[in-house]
Amino acid sequence: MDLEDLRLAVYDSFRRTGRPPTVPEAADAVGATDDEVVDGLTELAAQRHVVLDASGSIVMAHPFASINLGFSVMGERTLWWGGCAWDSFALVHLLPEEPSVLVATRCRNCGTPNALVVDREAPPDGDWLAHFLVPMAHVWDDVVHTCDNQRLFCSRACIESWLDRTGNEPGYVMDLDTLWRFSSRWYEGRLERGYVRRDPPTAKDYFRSVGLIGSFWGT
Repeated sequence: MDLEDLRLAVYDSFRRTGRPPTVPEAADAVGATDDEVVDGLTELAAQRHVVLDASGSIVMAHPFASINLGFSVMGERTLWWGGCAWDSFALVHLLPEEPSVLVATRCRNCGTPNALVVDREAPPDGDWLAHFLVPMAHVWDDVVHTCDNQRLFCSRACIESWLDRTGNEPGYVMDLDTLWRFSSRWYEGRLERGYVRRDPPTAKDYFRSVGLIGSFWGT
């Protein structure tokens, strides 16, 4: 079995249906046995192309998610879970068949709802802020925890209130314009054959190119 065929089958299922393939569905798509698919998913997880839970089920294939992490992303015919603020804004840039998507969420602190139309032309209007609790250098220490804490807040006061209430240290804060620019090119090529993940040096270069410096990377 070609591991790249399996990776693309996972992403194709998310793209078309909003959910990952089952093991039998993936096996059928790539012409492999169920055991080969299970082994292949384990290898893709080791390479950080997918995230698996304790049972081996696919939780994320960034920017797609199979669990609720605070964001829904609605296209013309498909509804996706967004893995975080970053991933939710990134989805439309990977889906040329979608002219725009509706990203729905709530303020992490006060619960105020918000729905933003996100497209490829310009950032959405609004004064909400994204707060990234975990520095990028530690994203994969616990990637589900990281994604669950890349959230939108309706104001800086709500960020500060949430930090006080939870006892967390302040993370990196960015406005919607920066979030949109950051998300727009990060996953370029991920749905295509031969995609190569960014290594730390190229990731840092990309962060700098969209104006993210210093504490965003962390140590």
